[in-house]
Amino acid sequence: MTSFEDTPQPHPPLPATIPQGARIVVRTDAGIDERTGRRTYRDFLGHVVSWNGTTLVLDRDPSADGRRPAAQVTIDASSIVRLKPIPERRAHRF
Repeated sequence: MTSFEDTPQPHPPLPATIPQGARIVVRTDAGIDERTGRRTYRDFLGHVVSWNGTTLVLDRDPSADGRRPAAQVTIDASSIVRLKPIPERRAHRF
């Protein structure tokens, strides 16, 4: 017996074009966790550098708490589960 969460769900089709500079969140399938046996995902938030339909290059934003620096990441389209546009961060007021 398998649970709903372990059953791969169909992914919505990926867009043919993504504007350069668009801020998006990308959820990728990171496989099955060996310890729990559950499917795991990894999210990337950043600005699109390029998209050719098979590979997404993203300038990943640094984490809000400063623990993770900004970095450029390359994501294979076959691992993408979902894409979603995200508004720009608001500037901090001091």
